[in-house]
Amino acid sequence: MTRNLEAPPESLVVNEIFHSIQGEASHAGVPCVFVRLTACDLRCRWCDTEYAFHEGTSLPIPEILARVAAFDCPLVEVTGGEPLLQRHTPGLVRALLDQGHEVLIETGGHLDIGGLDPRARVILDLKCPGSGEVAANRWENLDHLAPKDAIKFVIADRPDYDWASDAVRRLELQRKAPVFFSPVHAELDPAQLAAWILADRLPVRLQIQIHKVLWGERRGV
Repeated sequence: MTRNLEAPPESLVVNEIFHSIQGEASHAGVPCVFVRLTACDLRCRWCDTEYAFHEGTSLPIPEILARVAAFDCPLVEVTGGEPLLQRHTPGLVRALLDQGHEVLIETGGHLDIGGLDPRARVILDLKCPGSGEVAANRWENLDHLAPKDAIKFVIADRPDYDWASDAVRRLELQRKAPVFFSPVHAELDPAQLAAWILADRLPVRLQIQIHKVLWGERRGV
């Protein structure tokens, strides 16, 4: 892998492309091809993909499309890192959609999603205080969401839960898109998070990362 993040025109720096089971959000359990792009300007305390901060190889969009097509899988997720840091990401998303794929794009929520093709499904990851990046949230992104999209909170502890549940109620987030609460893997007991959700009658979905249940902390799955 190279560390050069300067991609030629119509190319992106790609960390990895792999076929796996979608572990999160509305498509959990569905086979999916993941296109993980390189670089992230956030440093969430619990990040599980630090290897994507720098490692990557520049690939032209047609090469990425060919590698995705080889898996013969209709569902594709563009992720990172932070995929919206690269200026040709919207073009890649559009090209995947034009080839007939259903496309998910997972973003940290601090960069503008307004330029994405409206056919794509956005997974917007709003950062709780425990991440260390709560100040980075771009709340204006909520105005671009539709019911096909998803809002995700990664919860580390009770203060994170209280902060996230307040945001859900105050902003009526469930009216914008399905809302998912995900416990930090191996840090917050999912049963405890479930108990808080039930006690508060909160209109959210508990999310457990299926890929980690199946394969642990391995990369490329």
